[in-house]
Amino acid sequence: MKVIETSLPGTLILEPQVFGDSRGFFYESYHQARYHDAGIIGDFIQTNVSRSAKGVLRGLHYQWPNPQGKLVSVMEGEVYDVAVDIRQGSPNFGQWIGVMLTAANHRHFWIPEGFAHGFCVLSDFATFTYQCTALYDPASDAGLRWNDADIGIDWPVSEPLLSGKDGKTPLLKDVAADRLPVFAR
Repeated sequence: MKVIETSLPGTLILEPQVFGDSRGFFYESYHQARYHDAGIIGDFIQTNVSRSAKGVLRGLHYQWPNPQGKLVSVMEGEVYDVAVDIRQGSPNFGQWIGVMLTAANHRHFWIPEGFAHGFCVLSDFATFTYQCTALYDPASDAGLRWNDADIGIDWPVSEPLLSGKDGKTPLLKDVAADRLPVFAR
């Protein structure tokens, strides 16, 4: 497995070793010891799968005060995946990183606790997996505006298809301090 550090400290791109031939391919999508060696220590206790059509944008989502770390990947199609550091006091507060995740590149993207997450679908459809370090907690469910100018994400779609919930999320500057994680040094 190849571990790639990104420009946003804490987030990682993981490229598994893929074994393929004319019959297809095989790779380990998760190996606890190798992920621990890469600094991903949390145990995954919930796995989610979503399927979305081209132009759908999901996010930017996070949970607080019961955060989730997420290891995400694409099983079918192509998405542009984004993580935003929203930890109060972080030297990277409000900064983001975007990564192409495709069924063909087999990449996984690690988004630690304290980061907001979102993605948009670039192929006709995409099947997306999330391995989470905590159970979903509806009381902690939160989100940020996908096109917050202060964050400035360069999305590859200009008029995405949003859920009603995602269309009403606040700007980062309008989120109460007690609804954002705190950077732990």
